Order: sequence, then C-alpha cells, then structure tokens
Amino acid sequence: MTEETVTLYRPVGTKELELIEASGWKAFPPRLPEQPIFYPVTNEGYARQIARDWNVRYNDDRKGYVTRFEVRKAIADGYERKIVGGREHEELWVPAEALDAFNDAIVGRIEVIAEYSEAI
Repeated sequence: MTEETVTLYRPVGTKELELIEASGWKAFPPRLPEQPIFYPVTNEGYARQIARDWNVRYNDDRKGYVTRFEVRKAIADGYERKIVGGREHEELWVPAEALDAFNDAIVGRIEVIAEYSEAI
C-alpha cells in the first residue's frame, strides 16, 4: 500500500534553487538564523504569485522559481496551516528546527514548474 501524500509548492530564488539542486532535488536548505519558519504553500497560484511578484522584484538576479513536491500527508498534517492574506494565501508553517524531519518526508524529487524573470 502506498502512503498518502500531499502536493505542496515553494517559491524560491536562484540561491535556494541551487542548494535544492545540490541536494539531488531531495531537500530544502536549512533556514538562516533570521528565518524561524519554513513555509511551503498549499496551492500553485499562490506560489506563482510570490515567485513572480516578490522574488523577481527583490532577488539580486531578478529571478523567481516555483517548485512542486510531494510530502507524506501524515507529516504535513502535523504542521499548522496559516492563511496570510486572502483564503488562497495558505501556507504550512514548519519550524526551522523541524526542517530535517520535513525533508525526510518528501516523496520523490522536488521539481521546478515555473520560472519568472524581470522583463527587459
């Protein structure tokens, strides 16, 4: 019997994407000291909005990416879901100290499904 999973999304910049690639597309990098929460989002539209409207504007290289990945549902259900704007702005709040366990619950590979860059 296959364990049930949920699909989550994570908007990232180039630096974070390079660290994901270095993991073999299997894990997200540790949080920085000023980042106490890792927050994947629960829907693709919200992830695209962040990558397009925030990452492109504020990352040094003016690029943003959307990743998609599967996590064991039993693990994902253990973290708080937060609505941070409209109802489509739902995030899963994973404490930084729990990120290793969260990464261990990723099933398959993290994949890039969208890329945005500043229009020239």
